[in-house]
Amino acid sequence: MADKCYVGIDTSNYTTSLAVADENGEVIANLKLPLPVKEGGRGLRQSEAVFAHVKNLPRLMPQLGEIIRDRTVMAVGVSVRPRDAEDSYMPCFLTGEVAAASLAASEGLPIHRFSHQNGHLMAALYSSGATEALAGRTFGAFHVSGGTTELLLVRPNGTDFTVELLGGSADLHAGQAVDRIGVALGLSFPCGPALERLAATNTARIPRPRISVREGVCNLSGLENLALELYKKSGDKALTAAFVLRFLSETLGKMAEWLREQHGELPILFSGGVMSNRIIAAELRERLGNVYFAEPAFSADNAAGIALLCRARALAE
Repeated sequence: MADKCYVGIDTSNYTTSLAVADENGEVIANLKLPLPVKEGGRGLRQSEAVFAHVKNLPRLMPQLGEIIRDRTVMAVGVSVRPRDAEDSYMPCFLTGEVAAASLAASEGLPIHRFSHQNGHLMAALYSSGATEALAGRTFGAFHVSGGTTELLLVRPNGTDFTVELLGGSADLHAGQAVDRIGVALGLSFPCGPALERLAATNTARIPRPRISVREGVCNLSGLENLALELYKKSGDKALTAAFVLRFLSETLGKMAEWLREQHGELPILFSGGVMSNRIIAAELRERLGNVYFAEPAFSADNAAGIALLCRARALAE
């Protein structure tokens, strides 16, 4: 009998993603195509994202077909909403759901639906090596990206997660701040990787950030003004980039400390595209301890976590 596998599909506002997990819970394919953004742009409208996915999916599906050709697909998983909340909805996820439903119907397969956020959590667990360490345990988590900056309490519920929102940003998301400042510095959207490379070249003293954190809630809207004021005064792009990352690491660190004050010395898992930044990760590891970070390929938007969640749910049925 051909090897069994499980397909995951995720269509976020940044990336079209398809993934395959084998029967042993290993990710054997993690296919991605970023959504194109015009030079100088700072993101996409939902209508533009939907259209981009419609163009990307036919380019990725043949690659998926080659990977599963000699395997037996047991189920298809797909992200259908940003997070597990009644009012959580984004049209871009409809494109993935249509693709998943079409694939499942053509092969007579079950389809399992998840939130984009839970896919991030699963991918981060898998990539960070924390799957066994955190199995069956309650843990803290951050989901930090262009569309989300949230502090979470996560409880495993068998094949998925029950997630309680404890805090987050009251205004701008961390990824939005990174992209707005990056574009102002002349970087291409999405700006995270280029901003990290720029910050790594900084040799100047980084000004102490004036962060705004009250309990589990932060404010990030001031970061853009502070960073651009620093750039105007110094003319130093590398220093400005380093200041942005220091501001974010200080903010997340303060929020994490509040989480542990309230819920004890929980392990903390970091997921989402912003958390692929190695400079932020290094500073948080040193400050907090007992933290887990996904590898960049599994921290930014991807369908690997959806494929793994699909496998877990299919095996439990």
